[in-house]
Parts: sequence; structure tokens; C-alpha cells
Amino acid sequence: MGYAFCRNTFRSPRSYAVLALVLCAAFAVPAIFAAAAPSAPTVDLNIAKFAFAPKEITIAPGTKIVWTNRDETPHTVTSNDKSFASKGLDTDDKFEHTFASEGDFGYICTVHPFMTGVVHVRKQ
Repeated sequence: MGYAFCRNTFRSPRSYAVLALVLCAAFAVPAIFAAAAPSAPTVDLNIAKFAFAPKEITIAPGTKIVWTNRDETPHTVTSNDKSFASKGLDTDDKFEHTFASEGDFGYICTVHPFMTGVVHVRKQ
């Protein structure tokens, strides 16, 4: 009896190898699919000399825009329809927003309302 218990409890080296392969596959497959997933395009815009550069841009839906404040003065990036708004951005601070749907999205710096920009989102 004791022998039968030991024989069923301890597996052969071959079964451990199979178990190790199954575990490796379980961890590797999600990583492979994650690496294969296309990332959204990213566009960098600057805030410099009290202006958004470029002032107007046309992008495809799903594109992420990253604004970087290059001035020594704080600025914001706030859409006219309030669909996105940054906090106050100090020098070299960044704000990002992904544009999921088509349309024209005007935005301003709420600290300096003369600073304006437009993002045109169009299927390409």
C-alpha cells in the first residue's frame, strides 16, 4: 500500500518536463500577442514662444498627440468643447490625448487664450 501511494504521488521526470512546457506556453502566448498588437500612432507637438506648433494638424482616428511645453511659462491644453483638458504644464511637462473619433477639435491655453490650435481627425 505504501508503495502505491508513493508511486502515484511522485511523477516521472517526463511529466515534469511536459508540465514545464505547458507553463512556459501559458506565459509566452499572451506576451507574443501583446507584442504583435499594433500600437497607436503618436504625434508630438510643442508649445513654444506662446504658440502651439503646429497650430493645425490632421491625423487619423486612434492617433495620440503629446504636447510638450518648451516655454518657461506655464500653459494648458484645453479643448473648446471641454472633451480634454490638461493641468497647468510647467517647462518640459507633457499632456497627451488620443483622438478616437473624427471631427475638428479646437483647443486653447486657458492661461493665454490667444494661443489656439486645431486637430482635424479624418479617416485616411
